[in-house]
Amino acid sequence: MTPLSTRLTRSWNLRHPVLSAPMAFAAGGKLAAAVSRGGGLGLIGGGYGDPAWLEEQFEAAQGIPVGVGFITWSLRKSPSLLTDVLKHRPVAVMLSFGDPRPFVAEVRAAGARLICQCQNMEHVIDAVDVGADAVIAQGTEAGGHGALRGGFTFIPEAADYIRVNAPDTLLLAAGGIADGRGLAAALMLGADGVLMGTRLWASREALVNARHHEALIETDGDGTIRTRIADIARQIAWPTGFTARIRRNAFTNRWHGREDELERNVSVEGLRYRQAFADGDPENTGVWFGEAAGLIHSIEPAGTIVERTSAEALACLKRDA
Repeated sequence: MTPLSTRLTRSWNLRHPVLSAPMAFAAGGKLAAAVSRGGGLGLIGGGYGDPAWLEEQFEAAQGIPVGVGFITWSLRKSPSLLTDVLKHRPVAVMLSFGDPRPFVAEVRAAGARLICQCQNMEHVIDAVDVGADAVIAQGTEAGGHGALRGGFTFIPEAADYIRVNAPDTLLLAAGGIADGRGLAAALMLGADGVLMGTRLWASREALVNARHHEALIETDGDGTIRTRIADIARQIAWPTGFTARIRRNAFTNRWHGREDELERNVSVEGLRYRQAFADGDPENTGVWFGEAAGLIHSIEPAGTIVERTSAEALACLKRDA
């Protein structure tokens, strides 16, 4: 297959301009390795920081070059996690949702590339200021945590700023990208590649319960909501300005808009939430995917998804040339 060449593929020696999102609890070593074998770059999800789990996932990657991503404000509580992970020599470290400065020097010293995920222009300017190798412009369409900027305007605005102020910095687009049309659109808007979350959450290698996969297949693009209630139920204090996009279900119908009542009853409701998640119940817990659900109709191998996405994008770009 003719490769889709971009600044990302050329400078990072990839076949396809696709990175997998480091989705907490879903993006393990098996998924990251499958994406890397498929010609992209897979990222293990560091989540809220479980050192034993991270060790298991790097072992599961079986030596395939992968990266890792952290929730920055959570990493600040246990900075030794980064030190431990860097012993595995990840290709890249992605930092999201917080000031990356406390970790930049250590990432650089280990020889890893620094990726900063951004949700608004203030974040982009900050990422450029710390010298990020790649900036991710994450639109609100994305599953999991994010903010309010829509990708269709955010991506080109970030591209314009980077072109003037940090022309060697790469830009990746995230949020709602599930096929080659999305990748082609991102490239046309000024990105050098994409970070795919929901589409790879819906892969065979993802650490996702089969019932949650079934729920995604049954859900269209209208079937998600941005809300705080999953974090309230889990008793995780996320910084102001970030909410989570999850599937609309019995849990969201019951509690979205009744956040104060959920907080008062969290000792009971939190246990119910966690048990439902452990059971794979798709109705009474958070099911973590984004608006791209409406474009996904099957659970496939991650490598197949990456390769097809790139081929479709190349066909789109040739057709429109």
